[in-house]
Parts: sequence; C-alpha cells; structure tokens
Amino acid sequence: MVRNVADRAFLPAKNLLEEIGDMLILTGRTIASALRPPYSYGGEFVNQFLFALKLCWFPLLISTIAFGYGAPGLQAANFLVLFGALDRLGGFFVLAVIREFAPFVTAIVLAGVAGTAITADLGARKIREELDALQVLGVDTVKSLVVPRFLALMLVTGLFNIYALIFGVVSGVLATVVNGGTIGAFQATFFTGASLTDLWGSMLKTTLFGAIIAIVCCYKGMSASGGAEGVGRAVNQAVVIAFLGIFAFNYVFTQTLLATNPELANLR
Repeated sequence: MVRNVADRAFLPAKNLLEEIGDMLILTGRTIASALRPPYSYGGEFVNQFLFALKLCWFPLLISTIAFGYGAPGLQAANFLVLFGALDRLGGFFVLAVIREFAPFVTAIVLAGVAGTAITADLGARKIREELDALQVLGVDTVKSLVVPRFLALMLVTGLFNIYALIFGVVSGVLATVVNGGTIGAFQATFFTGASLTDLWGSMLKTTLFGAIIAIVCCYKGMSASGGAEGVGRAVNQAVVIAFLGIFAFNYVFTQTLLATNPELANLR
C-alpha cells in the first residue's frame, strides 16, 4: 500500500524526467541525422522555413511594437522624465530589448504560432498512423520530418530576432519622441551601452530558443495518442513545455554570459 501511494505521488515527476530524457535523445538523433549524409531534407527545410516565415512575421511585428513601446518604452520613459533623465532611455533599451525582450517575444510568437502548427501536423500524422507507415517502409522519420523543422526554426528565429530588434528599437525612439526627448540623445546612450557581446549573445540565445521549440513540438507531435483530443492535448503541452524550457535556458545562458563577461556583469 505504501509503495502504491509512493508510486502515485512520484508518477508526475517520473513522467517528466522520462520526457526530458526522450527529448534529449531526440536532440542527439536530430543533430546526428542533420550532419550525416545524404542531405535529402533540403526541400522540406525550405518549405518549413517559408511556412514559419509567412505565418509569424505579422504577429511578431505587432507583438514587438506593443511590448517595446508599451512596457520598456512608455513606462520607463515616464519614470525617467521624473528625474530629467529621458536621454538614458537608450541605455535602458540595450538591457530591455537586445538582451531580453526581443529574444523572448520572438520565441513566444514562434512557439505559439509555428510550434503549435508543427505539433498539430505531426500529431495528426501520428494519429493516422502515417509515421508508422513511413517506418515500415524504411524511411527515417527523424531525418525526413524532425531535421528540416529543427533547422528551419533555428534559422527563422535568428532572422526574426533581427526583425524584433529593429522594431523594438524603433519603439524606443518613438517613446522618446512622444515624451519630448530627442532621437540624438536616445542614440547616444543606446550605442554607448550596447556591445558586440550583447548582439551575438542575443542572436545565439534566440537561435537556441528555436532549437528548443522545434524539439519539444516535434516530440509531442510524434508521441501524440488518443485521437483528435490527444492531438489537442499534445499541442497544449508542447506550448507549456516550450515556454518552461525557454525560461530555464534563458536563466542559465544569461548567468553564463554575465559570468564570462565582467563588463556585462558590472551592468547588472
């Protein structure tokens, strides 16, 4: 009886650890398949890249402007105006947009739009037993389905991060002008506070966010069960797990970046 109670109590933690282990195995298989010839996934990679690009560019545009202009823009500007230091808004946007907001907004939009579409697509194929049929025919489902989505999301998140950075900074300029500041003052503190490490760190972090989203969504889609209801459940779980993975990885990445760069550590 005690053993049964213990098993029930630790079952959620056991299932979570098993899923994490399976995702790590899928990550290793995906990287190995991507590097091992033949490279027959080129056409599917292009299709998935264009699909994510078409699906996410407008939601990302709206989200970037809304987040950039609303939270760090107007609120930070209103606070700095009280001290007569509106020109410092540019330096604040280095921290807010380049290091955190742009990567986060990009990852959230990609996970919520492209990630759910990937999970639903693969989940529907799993329910219809198409994936099993491919394996019976000797087709490597990881190379033909997971690898192109993995590479496409990594590439598109990196490109969209540049997109988010541009519109995020434009939102900061707009907030400065609305509050009576000058563009020159914003630019001066922005470029003084920004560094090459900030830029490459933002790009690398966002690209790895894309890898996390792809692995989680592909895994949940390919392990879906229980008909249409199971596919919907897999989509919901994929989004939640992807967000948690992004938050956890961002914490580790940011602490590592700050620890290895004394100049950034002094700005915390």
